[in-house]
Amino acid sequence: SKKKGLSFEEKRARMMEIFFETKDVFQLKDIEKIAPKEKGITSMSVKEILQSLVDDGMVDTDRIGTSNYFWAFPSKALHVRKRKLEDLESQFAESSQKKEALQKSIEKSKIGREDTAERAALMKELAALRQKKEQLRAEIDKYRECDPDVVEEMRQTNQVAKEAANRWTDNIFSIKSWAKRKFGFEESRIDKGFGIPEDLDYID
Repeated sequence: SKKKGLSFEEKRARMMEIFFETKDVFQLKDIEKIAPKEKGITSMSVKEILQSLVDDGMVDTDRIGTSNYFWAFPSKALHVRKRKLEDLESQFAESSQKKEALQKSIEKSKIGREDTAERAALMKELAALRQKKEQLRAEIDKYRECDPDVVEEMRQTNQVAKEAANRWTDNIFSIKSWAKRKFGFEESRIDKGFGIPEDLDYID
């Protein structure tokens, strides 16, 4: 059977191994010789892979005379991962604050008031927050192999965000139940009047 080639991320990981294992400084031509022989990375893709690592701040580079030199040390990689974690935690905190504001807003809303535009805006905001959570989950998955402790901490933070979204959903269900008891509204009428999707449900 035909041997499967390395993915882009696998090539990036293997190239970082070259720097971490040797703790040396290289020119591009050096990497182009080492990468195919020791890491199975085709020489034609070395420049692209190396540039992507430089763009992400994982590999440092400097021009000395007429030559460009590249290097990366484990301590720098750890710093990059910690900075990425801090960015993710900051985004989670912002999402949590937005959810809390939305919760307070829905609690103050009065059943029967013609306010479908505001309801639609709130549902749109909730959908955006859920999409953001999925994007953050995908971002976390990208760094699964980098540092198990860091990944576990990010997963716990993600769980907090999921529980906050479910509490928000629970508030909507509670208000719907109250409206049915208080005014005898049918559930379909409430959903239609306030722009609530029929398939609204908790996040697993």
